[in-house]
Amino acid sequence: MTDRERGPAVVVQPGEGDSFWQPVPANGYAEVQVSKRNVAVGDRFASGVQVIAPMSHIREHLHDVNEEILFFFEGTGQVLVNGEAHPVVPGTVAYVGPGNRHKIVNDTDQDLKMMWVLMPGGLEDFFQAIGRPREAGQPAPEPFPRPDDVERIERETVFGSVAGDD
Repeated sequence: MTDRERGPAVVVQPGEGDSFWQPVPANGYAEVQVSKRNVAVGDRFASGVQVIAPMSHIREHLHDVNEEILFFFEGTGQVLVNGEAHPVVPGTVAYVGPGNRHKIVNDTDQDLKMMWVLMPGGLEDFFQAIGRPREAGQPAPEPFPRPDDVERIERETVFGSVAGDD
């Protein structure tokens, strides 16, 4: 195989990706590590790490066309898929195909950390649109609200409609 046949390769260290503080109810932050912004992957996929702050959650949502893999590597909590609760411990993996509702709950006093892969990509655009830029090592800001136009941002990125969003 020649170098031209291999395709792109990149190694991203912690703190090197685009990172954004997240608004309530998730709080914490998201760091996009591989996406169209740093590798010639187009929109095929994006991946990164998200930290859900203590006593916070990622609201119930779904993706119309995207597939998502979540790998939890630190902390404990729950992932609800189509209303069914599943415990999360380090090493838990969730695959969520298009149209499946899911919610991630950190009901502890420690961070819940996960790696996500979204196929096709686009989650990086959502994180940037609703979040605030973050530098590695910065202290967390006070919780802040989601943008007033969050529904528009969701429609324009990777989310389907879920009645009764929290």
